[in-house]
Amino acid sequence: MVPECIRVRLNLVSIPWEAVIRTALVGGGATGIGYAIAERLARSGHRVVITGRTGDTLDAAARRLKENTGAAVATLVNDISGEDAAAVDTVDILVLNAGGPPPGRILDVGDEVWRAGTELLLLGPLRLARLALPAMAGRGFGRVVFVTTGAVRQPQPDLAVSVVLRSAVTAAAKLLSREYAADGVTVNCVAPGATDTERRRSILAARAGRTGRSAAELDAEDVSGIPAGRPGRPDEIAAAVEFLVSADAGYINGTVLTVDGGRTETI
Repeated sequence: MVPECIRVRLNLVSIPWEAVIRTALVGGGATGIGYAIAERLARSGHRVVITGRTGDTLDAAARRLKENTGAAVATLVNDISGEDAAAVDTVDILVLNAGGPPPGRILDVGDEVWRAGTELLLLGPLRLARLALPAMAGRGFGRVVFVTTGAVRQPQPDLAVSVVLRSAVTAAAKLLSREYAADGVTVNCVAPGATDTERRRSILAARAGRTGRSAAELDAEDVSGIPAGRPGRPDEIAAAVEFLVSADAGYINGTVLTVDGGRTETI
């Protein structure tokens, strides 16, 4: 069952929309970019629910968020069915962010990794969107943001699963953006480049193990290809998401906002 705190916090249908504080459901909100998004939205006055696969990790993140922002952040373990599904269709803002799959080149990745990645990056987010978007349209306001990767536009060979499946996610987001646009619902992607997270450090460590080079050397090499001269901060990705979910972004729909310090070379 949905915990009482979530049920109370999300039961907003009877309140006039002009008086409502928007409720945001943030995927992968316990760590990295997802945590930064949750923190930024909590600071700006949103009701925030963070989701993920591990209850203890989510609870610890919710406590840190309350300490940092003063906001009470609810949690929801990613097993969306029954009453949990009913809770999802009451959110106004859906941030579809998931941790990255294991690195690997395209012909080195086994079928099970592809299947797990498809569930994590494509089917799971689409399931949440299917639950949330019609209700958003019925209320006349909604924002959906898929957090993807800059590697969709400039592929990295050793991130094959992420590149392939997040390319599919980008296409899905474009299709979704046309479904309820006339009802005040927008669907966009934010595509981060290299960002200073545990995920990036694990990718560098995997490259180091495969090549025999040091992670520090590979880090410096990676940064040398970024015009900004550094990886991004999670909060910088969160700022892009915060803008896209705002009322001011109501005419931005079906696009990809790349946040990569200028690394992507295509126009």
